Amino acid sequence: MRLLIVRHGDPDYSIDSLTPKGWKEAELLADRLCKLDVKAFYVSPLGRAKDTASFTLKRLGREAEEMKWMREFDAQIDRPDAVGRTIVWDWLPADWTNVPIFYDKEIWSNHPLLKTGKTEHGDVRAEYDWVIEEFDKLLAHHGYQRQGQLYRAVNANNDTIVLFCHFGLECVLLSHLLGISPMVLWHGFCAAPTSVTTLYTEERRRGIASFRMASFGDISHLYAANEEPAFAARFCECYENPDERHD
Repeated sequence: MRLLIVRHGDPDYSIDSLTPKGWKEAELLADRLCKLDVKAFYVSPLGRAKDTASFTLKRLGREAEEMKWMREFDAQIDRPDAVGRTIVWDWLPADWTNVPIFYDKEIWSNHPLLKTGKTEHGDVRAEYDWVIEEFDKLLAHHGYQRQGQLYRAVNANNDTIVLFCHFGLECVLLSHLLGISPMVLWHGFCAAPTSVTTLYTEERRRGIASFRMASFGDISHLYAANEEPAFAARFCECYENPDERHD
């Protein structure tokens, strides 16, 4: 099975939709996705993800199933560099890299600040566990049941599944599939708007499957149309660059 995780287009967070650039990116993304034989589409309930999916779905005459757990990762904390509660990622490098447990895929969530995060499911770890539980239910529906760190290929297939979602949520899913702390992914990876991350199952022994990432954050559909990627999700390349985000 092939799993495509798509980040929404350049966002206008004030209206939970897309900027004019984001709409153009979504249209170029559709040029790419419409060429694929897709078994199923799934989408976050948030407007910016649904708007990104709209071009692809309209052209294909298809619908996407809306999944609550695919919303942006909904856990907020009192981050050391921020005033008031905010997202669990985007720490200053000097703050998070000095915490050894953040690199550990099992105990990354034991930090006291992450324990204070409040969601409808509890703290940050409770939210993470809810997301990956729901994600595994989706994979089981498509033939792959979680068994330890691997998947049992109950109904092995070559289907393509597309998820329209968000950067923070994407890192949670990759953390689960690849056995990496989400703190490392949230801070060490950057998925540009409308980027496509591709994972395949590998069933080297009958009935036992794992997921391997073939590409992360691919934006070749933008480059093919001479469209510069949006800067969203990145921080300043140099401190002296005044027009690029610092915080």
